[in-house]
Amino acid sequence: MSRILVIDDERSIRNTLKDILEYEKYEVDLAEDGPRGLEKIKGGDYDVVLCDIKMPGMDGIELLGKLGDQVTDLPVVMISGHGNIDTAVEAIKKGAFDFIEKPLDLNRLLITIRNAMDKSVLVTETKILKKKVSKRFEIVGESEAILKVVEMADRVARTDARVLITGSNGTGKELVARRIHEMSLRAAGPFVEVNCAAIPSELIESELFGHEKGAFTSAIKQRKGKFEQANGGTLFLDEIGDMSLSAQAKVLRALQESIISRVGSDTAIRVDVRVVAATNKNLSEEIEKGHFREDLYHRLSVILIRVPALSERLEDIPLLANHFIQQICNEYGMPEKTITEDALRELRKIEWRGNIREFRNVIERLIILCDRKITGNDVQAFAAPLK
Repeated sequence: MSRILVIDDERSIRNTLKDILEYEKYEVDLAEDGPRGLEKIKGGDYDVVLCDIKMPGMDGIELLGKLGDQVTDLPVVMISGHGNIDTAVEAIKKGAFDFIEKPLDLNRLLITIRNAMDKSVLVTETKILKKKVSKRFEIVGESEAILKVVEMADRVARTDARVLITGSNGTGKELVARRIHEMSLRAAGPFVEVNCAAIPSELIESELFGHEKGAFTSAIKQRKGKFEQANGGTLFLDEIGDMSLSAQAKVLRALQESIISRVGSDTAIRVDVRVVAATNKNLSEEIEKGHFREDLYHRLSVILIRVPALSERLEDIPLLANHFIQQICNEYGMPEKTITEDALRELRKIEWRGNIREFRNVIERLIILCDRKITGNDVQAFAAPLK
């Protein structure tokens, strides 16, 4: 049952609201002034607060200000018989969900409460989803090799320094990029990913910088590119070693001047983007071959982070196995399976050419094909690498 707190210094209004809301199947608590209301909020779990503005001692606006520093997600509906436009604007600026004048219109009050409930549910669901996303992109491991990567990522995250992440396919370069973003001052901004290897060379400029209507045959409308979409946040250029030289020149200009131009336009657009790049290629060799610009390499590699292959952190296999077992079983809605020590020993013997990506796929296969307990024989039977 949803819980509502009513804060009002008039007993008749408190009791009337309590009767109405309990009839509507809400659980209602009452407080006769601001300090008691604030105390109840700190000690309770409410879905909505109805708060009068004019109260002795601490008024509703003051309470709202104190509340904003402690409980930012709780919808507060302000009610007052002395309301005016300035009061309403001040209440909304301080974080009130809505403002209703006395005498209260019952229908409007109930609709406002339902809308506030919907917001509360949405905020809760968003938090849960963010936790799930963060869990999915968690860096798992206690080996010295991976702890160095995490330490480096955390150290550079609070700056705006550009980062180049290197490592073989499947090592988890994207996880490092996401950690840098989530630990940075840009965490509230967007994290926009571009897989440079998956986009045809003739479309990469449009993908990164956007295009104007009519810029090319299929450009039927104006489109913002990834640089604009990532404004105020982080742009992750994955597999940047596969980017065309013409696109590299434009990326270099964007990094130098924080200015881009859409395809088909000469208009300069200022962007505020932190660029994190990743590659599985040896860019020094690509520079010698003339496939990658040396000046772009130096712009991107202010900080270099190399992600180790799974073969360099075999001691992390038990942690990784249990992490993926829990994650995959939750995704499939099945009871969590266990893995034996002999199974872990067999997993350590495998040459993981596909690194963490291949390892997760094997764990998923074992979960699907094995009984409640994954054994060494199961690993030998179902986890054989490609010949």
